[in-house]
Amino acid sequence: MQTEQCRARLLDKANSLPLSPGVYLMRDARGKVIYVGKSRKLKNRVSQYFHNGEKNYKTARMVALVADFDYFVCDTEIEALALENTLIKQYAPKYNIRLKDAKSYPYIKITDELYPRLVFTRAREADKGRYFGPYSGASVAGTVLRTLNKTLGLPTCKRQFPRDIKKERPCLYYQLGQCCGVCTGEVTPEAYAERVRCAADILRGNAAATRRRIREEMSVAAESEEFEKAASLRDTLFALENLSQKQKVVASPDTAEDVFGFYRDDFSAVMSVFYVREGALVDKTETVFSPDEMLDENEAILSFLYEHYRHRSDIPPRVLLSFSQNEEDRALLGDFLSQAAGRKVQLHTPERGELKTLCELAVSNARERAASARREAEQSDGTMVRLAALLALEVVPCRIESYDISNLGAEHKTCGMIVWENGKFKPSDYRTFRIQSVAGTDDYASMREALSRRFAHLSDAQGSFSSLPDLILLDGGRTHVGIARRVAEEHGVTVPIFGMVKDEYHKTRALCTEHEEISIALDQAVYTVIYRIQEEVHRFSIRRMSEAKRKTVRVSELEKIAGVGKQKARVILKHFGGLAAIKRASEQELAAAPGVGPVLALAIYRYFHGKGE
Repeated sequence: MQTEQCRARLLDKANSLPLSPGVYLMRDARGKVIYVGKSRKLKNRVSQYFHNGEKNYKTARMVALVADFDYFVCDTEIEALALENTLIKQYAPKYNIRLKDAKSYPYIKITDELYPRLVFTRAREADKGRYFGPYSGASVAGTVLRTLNKTLGLPTCKRQFPRDIKKERPCLYYQLGQCCGVCTGEVTPEAYAERVRCAADILRGNAAATRRRIREEMSVAAESEEFEKAASLRDTLFALENLSQKQKVVASPDTAEDVFGFYRDDFSAVMSVFYVREGALVDKTETVFSPDEMLDENEAILSFLYEHYRHRSDIPPRVLLSFSQNEEDRALLGDFLSQAAGRKVQLHTPERGELKTLCELAVSNARERAASARREAEQSDGTMVRLAALLALEVVPCRIESYDISNLGAEHKTCGMIVWENGKFKPSDYRTFRIQSVAGTDDYASMREALSRRFAHLSDAQGSFSSLPDLILLDGGRTHVGIARRVAEEHGVTVPIFGMVKDEYHKTRALCTEHEEISIALDQAVYTVIYRIQEEVHRFSIRRMSEAKRKTVRVSELEKIAGVGKQKARVILKHFGGLAAIKRASEQELAAAPGVGPVLALAIYRYFHGKGE
């Protein structure tokens, strides 16, 4: 805990800060960052923490842990806001909102090529493709993608155009009328580009313009007696209208706006976002925050809104907020949104009328999600309490790490680690250990190496490995547990370790120590959690081992070709994206790959196609 002498030292340091925009990092006694904040006047903001004035409970608790702080001076408030969010991502402090990593957002991308494709992606790269989203989930993005491809007749096969035009006969989707048939050679780049333009308009939320354009083209085709083309356009128009009718209409047809509804109670806080395009509710997201993440509500909401729009290209002209903000924060956010959108973006907190009702609807969704999160947590907490009692643990486990060894003979030895935290799996903390020091198929030695490497990271200042789990579960029996406990003792680590024992049907039957088995069959909730953890760690370790095997097989296949070593094989695979693409490539395409050239291209082509071709 912080002493008066420490508080006085920190206050003196804070009083020496400049009166300029910047970002500050609060650190605990171990040097770990526990809070990141920004301010338009660093001196005033940081010094407030160390005065003896009244503070809310969460702020006082955080300040009591502060042993030192760092700071960065910025030129503008927007620069400070951007840096704050970057540092929150980097350090994941306990008292900041956990902002979702950009790489996990689903997008729909229109590729940059002569015949562009619509593809699902989670990586927004600095290429010439056009990105739309992010979407609330993979299922939403997938549904939109499938609907557009089917409605507009865009190809979804693996053929490459124009290279594969007229190479093979059209597929079944063409016969069913669900693909325009680029492979037939009857679709010009201009006609195809028009279909892609329709898709882009729809993804921007401008389906009305697309429908209007299709109606005009249908009329022209009918007048020109191009009845087949007119019928095709009519079917496309019907499909687009059916798509629009499935969405809930909440505003006038020319309306595009995002609606933010915020709700908080003692247990959690939730931000619900409605995305309204052409007057219809096309998507929604709900983000749940823990009480600790709302140390400063205004700062937390501003950070959330900034991060929310930092990765979006479709910022609407109006953003509705169910909550009020101080004028300076609202002006800062408005300037950022207007710069990002390239036009004026209006921020509005309605006080009456239909817009107020829409905000209240978003708040109701947030309230319901908070209640659902509370029920889920209470159910999980009860299960963890019973698990703690069953295993005679000193604390109720919030973070559980589970390990499993997987190998294919003596090769590709892998240990997978998965994490169960606060009642659910946490994939962002999953890790894979490639076993390096073990000869043969010694699972016990492999577990020793994996846990030794994991415990060595407890000294890290930051990151998920810097925290000790409350419980470790191994997919194995008593011998595995004994080895794991000795590794923990060697590293000075005290943590409960149990094995997950399976019956003859490969189902979890008990947890074990070195000396006894503890049945979990009588408590269905505990059994279900342990079974899910065991299945997940087994699935994860098998998948990572299989991925390593596939990479080796691909590289080894190329290494059989004279002139291709291991490094060159990896470069060629990366360039083409896989062995299948290399097999389909022409000599000219192979020669254009990095480090290949015409001579090696001929050797690769002959290897896969035979010398007679």
